[in-house]
Amino acid sequence: MTSGRGGGKTGKPTGKPTGKTSAGESSSNKSSSSKSSSSKSSSSKTPDAPKVTNYGDHAVIVPKNLLRKAWARNAAPGLPDPVADAERALAALSGEFAGWMDNECERLDAARKAVKAKGFDAETRQALYHAAHDIKGQAATLGFPRAAAAAASLCRLIERTIDSKRIPLALVDQHVDAVRAIVREHGTARAEVLADTLSAKLREIVDEHLKSENGGRLPDDDEVLSPPTVPRSDGP
Repeated sequence: MTSGRGGGKTGKPTGKPTGKTSAGESSSNKSSSSKSSSSKSSSSKTPDAPKVTNYGDHAVIVPKNLLRKAWARNAAPGLPDPVADAERALAALSGEFAGWMDNECERLDAARKAVKAKGFDAETRQALYHAAHDIKGQAATLGFPRAAAAAASLCRLIERTIDSKRIPLALVDQHVDAVRAIVREHGTARAEVLADTLSAKLREIVDEHLKSENGGRLPDDDEVLSPPTVPRSDGP
């Protein structure tokens, strides 16, 4: 104890820092430290580990975008770029697309002639359907997208008519001639109008045919978008 000027006694502070905390506070600090450590360890085990943020009652996990790293590697100078390589290969082939489309049209015409010569049977029906289906699927890739609708209409006619012998040959002719005309007029000023007009007309006459074959209404499954590649076989 020391004595001040006024004779009063001044005592030294009695509350010395001890470095100790209450049990509750210690537990809370440990828990918080544990969560922080857990969060850090979960996001820093590996460079590609996801980022984890804890919010008490839930956690938000954000995975690393590994594709970005892969793209960066492929785009690095001196390494091949597969996308650019594919585009160059396609461009190199584009000059042959018109010839390939002409071949597909010839194949369709040959299938049409076989039907007219032999009538519809399992073989001629399948050949005509496949020829039309291939044009439907490849027309856009080969640069003739407007031919797809007419080819699709022929597929629909064959697929939805249960007895193929009841398909009017004149209706087959209209479809094949429409596809060939659309391909022939491709790139001209009237190509788009011609394709739209022919496709709309084909849809209309196929609707009429299917209704006449189905009691005045379209078949229940008429809106199926991806019919099987092989048509249904003819009934007895």
